[in-house]
Amino acid sequence: MEYTIATGRRKTAIARVYLSGGSGNITINGKHYEEYFTHLPYQVMIAESFRLSEVEGQYDVKVNVIGGGLSSQAEAIRHGIAQALVKESEDFKKPLKDAGFV
Repeated sequence: MEYTIATGRRKTAIARVYLSGGSGNITINGKHYEEYFTHLPYQVMIAESFRLSEVEGQYDVKVNVIGGGLSSQAEAIRHGIAQALVKESEDFKKPLKDAGFV
């Protein structure tokens, strides 16, 4: 399976993102993202890049994240997902840049 790899950073949090075609599964440090982030705003933040790019449910994501608090980790993951999407297709750059994710 081929992955697009990107890194997202926020304060002291670093997220390594592996993006591949799939059905929308998001795994963070071996857990489903809704299990890792039980607070709803963090869950929405992570899925936001897919919503803006209009590709919800088309990619699977595996993330390794370290450092920072939960808020910084969620923002680092969002940044990493946005970077990976832009590597997949330049068409995603404008909406993600307008939102301030890239």
